[in-house]
Amino acid sequence: MNAEQINLGSLQVAAATPEIIVGLMACLILVVALYIKEESSSGFSYVLSIATLLCTALVIALDFSTEPVSAFNGMFVDDPMADLLKIAICLITSGVMVYSRQYNIDRGIFQGEYYVLGLFGVAGMMVMASASHLLTIYLGLELMSLCLYAMIAFYRDDKLATESAMKYFVLGALASSILLYGMSLLYGLTGSLYLGEIRVALAGTEQDNVAVALAVVFIVVALGFKLGAVPFHMWVPDVYQGSPTSTTAYIGAAPKIAAFAITIRLLGGGLEELHGMWMQMLIILALLSVAIGNIIAIAQDNLKRMLAYSTISHMGFFLFGILAGTETGYSASLFYVLIYAVMSMAAFGIVLYLANSTEESDSLNDLKGLSKRQPWIAFLLLILMLSMAGIPPTVGFFAKLSVIQALVNAGLIWVAAVAVVLAVIGAYYYLRVIKLAYFDAPEKETEITAGPTMTAVLSVNVLLILAILPWVGSLIALCNQVIAKFVV
Repeated sequence: MNAEQINLGSLQVAAATPEIIVGLMACLILVVALYIKEESSSGFSYVLSIATLLCTALVIALDFSTEPVSAFNGMFVDDPMADLLKIAICLITSGVMVYSRQYNIDRGIFQGEYYVLGLFGVAGMMVMASASHLLTIYLGLELMSLCLYAMIAFYRDDKLATESAMKYFVLGALASSILLYGMSLLYGLTGSLYLGEIRVALAGTEQDNVAVALAVVFIVVALGFKLGAVPFHMWVPDVYQGSPTSTTAYIGAAPKIAAFAITIRLLGGGLEELHGMWMQMLIILALLSVAIGNIIAIAQDNLKRMLAYSTISHMGFFLFGILAGTETGYSASLFYVLIYAVMSMAAFGIVLYLANSTEESDSLNDLKGLSKRQPWIAFLLLILMLSMAGIPPTVGFFAKLSVIQALVNAGLIWVAAVAVVLAVIGAYYYLRVIKLAYFDAPEKETEITAGPTMTAVLSVNVLLILAILPWVGSLIALCNQVIAKFVV
């Protein structure tokens, strides 16, 4: 685009109001915290961060897009799908911050930087949700990733956290390099960085075009790394276990929504004409992720590692909807990732609830006899595990069912059949958690330091899994509507 074509009218800066609010507030919190007493700066950062996220979600909801609006000369799009994803990202991140507060206080890491990095990470996720240009996608991805690198190593006195941060940094940098190389090939082949123009340029491309296939392979591999899909999953269990649990909760929730955004923008948008090419790759990634994730999770004795392998299997199910390559598949994948993010937030919320200043309480054995020590938390854990296993009539069942139906409608019946079998296998380790909590004798009495606010938010979070059941059809219809207006 020529310089004389660029004008303020075409920028449509108002379309990026949510990102501007979050970014400016993150800078404000970072600066103001310097002029407040150290003992009160953390509480100030916490309250202001939560307020920022909730207000941003409200601003988006009040001005929810009905039609796509292109901004920044076509590099940014504000459409219904982006708005839905942004609202979810803000609400889920605010919940994670509530869960993390007492944990960070107990470990002496209750500092403003955690919330500033969290807000900048949210800004990156929101940019990814609205990206319609390869550079915008990369900008949002790296903004989020850089924040995650720092947050994983936030507990500087812990060697395991430092090791996890280095591992994630090296593999994350490698994945980013691979993604950039794939993008550069696309630019060379199509002469554009705009996803819409790339889509048009690739229309009618032969499936045996080696150069195009190479570009697609690089992009799919990079997405596999970012999603933690097998065989690019090696960082997930180590990072989940080694990070402070407050950071693990952050990584395990909202970034999964951002992962959907970048996947749908790249594959369902710019590369949709090459569906036959990338579908075969995603089938392999998805089946391996569900199989290996569920099978290896059975052998884990650390709750955070078990949830890490659970994440890998859920990412496989998420990819099942994408590989269907239809609007039904995309909306099923969107519904699945929203439900999973809520469940993941609750799962790590329970781990954070059970932790105190001296113990992490992240071993499966720490759950023994939980029903006798903390009957209400044990009940919440019961609901959560049943939903994550996909057992009816929980909302997790409907999430899995919608993905399976999308596969069947796309003619991929054998993939759907294998997915069902693997889901049944995966139910074992979720049911084992329930067995430990309700049928095993408690080994120790752990002091609970979580306050009433965290208990209330955790209760609402988990009970939402039940409360939403009468409106599952409405939520699926909403996902269908926003996908129908999805543009690149």
